Amino acid sequence: MYKSILVAFDGSPAAAHAFRVALELADQLGTSLVFVAEIPIPAAEVEVSAILDSAKTKYEGDLRRLLANAKSRGIELQTEFLAGHAAVQIIHQAVQSGADLIVMGHRGGSRIKEWLLGSVSKRVLSYAPCPVLIVR
Repeated sequence: MYKSILVAFDGSPAAAHAFRVALELADQLGTSLVFVAEIPIPAAEVEVSAILDSAKTKYEGDLRRLLANAKSRGIELQTEFLAGHAAVQIIHQAVQSGADLIVMGHRGGSRIKEWLLGSVSKRVLSYAPCPVLIVR
């Protein structure tokens, strides 16, 4: 049914749980794993590059574990580091990759930030081009 599953990952426990659920769903499907690093707006090109490098360093250990977990199940992952508003980047990547399903955690970072800006999962759910599975 699903040929391509996009997993949004922000390093939170909810995102790690969503990844495990996506692996169970994926079995032998092509799966994309997306890391999103938010950047200050407006940002110069130099700032974007530095933030992406910082995100890659931050998630390096997580990425190794996730890739090893997927490989042990025979699932090959494509990884992307994206800069910008998390919901916008997840939706954009879903469109670009032709994802059939987006899997993400219910709650990621700070609850204060969520309260002020709105939930990333709510925004993705509202604007996604495909079904969205929100994992609790």
